[in-house]
Amino acid sequence: MQKAKSLQYIALLPLLISFFYAPNVHAHPHSWIDLQTTIEGDETHITGFNMSWTFDAMTSLYMLEGQVISEQNREEILTSITDSLMDNLVLEHYFTYFYDGETPIPYLDSREATLKQHKNQLQLDFHIPLAEPKLITEAPLKLQVYESSYYVDMSWEDKGNIQLSSELAQRCSIQLIKPDPTAQQFSYAMSLPQDAAKDNTLGSIFTQTTILQCVASDKH
Repeated sequence: MQKAKSLQYIALLPLLISFFYAPNVHAHPHSWIDLQTTIEGDETHITGFNMSWTFDAMTSLYMLEGQVISEQNREEILTSITDSLMDNLVLEHYFTYFYDGETPIPYLDSREATLKQHKNQLQLDFHIPLAEPKLITEAPLKLQVYESSYYVDMSWEDKGNIQLSSELAQRCSIQLIKPDPTAQQFSYAMSLPQDAAKDNTLGSIFTQTTILQCVASDKH
């Protein structure tokens, strides 16, 4: 029964929520992911993101529920979980939103990823390629990572967790803006019971925003 439950978490993910719905928790969020991001590109274009997501200990435990890991089967089990995660992350746009003004910048589907175990936490490393390289201009670009219902808190600890490739670092700078929910919005999110209907407005309210500001290159 427990193993079937664990496999259900892995298979159903909309949303990472299926992994994260811990019992006896009556406030948002239910789970936490620490983000590290490298924005990839060259002197003229942005090409994608390298992501590293570290899941909290309880979430990691749920992801491994029902699995008996040994040195012999560790790689096989972690690969199976990785494949399920990436299948669902692709469907959910990687929970990652990149904008030029109000225009979303699309991605390619990619399942290039590895899952590592560090003591009691799992870390997922993966790549998000842009559908087309984004020409660097002086217009600011906006990056957000969030799960829409805010069951999962996804955040960078500080600006140092967002890096630029060596070429982009010569032309671009980063500003990390904290979310600014109202007291009413905060109280509402914290009061939602576990069985409440999903409110898909919460994630965008409580997410951080990374602003990428660049100086245009004369090489394009």
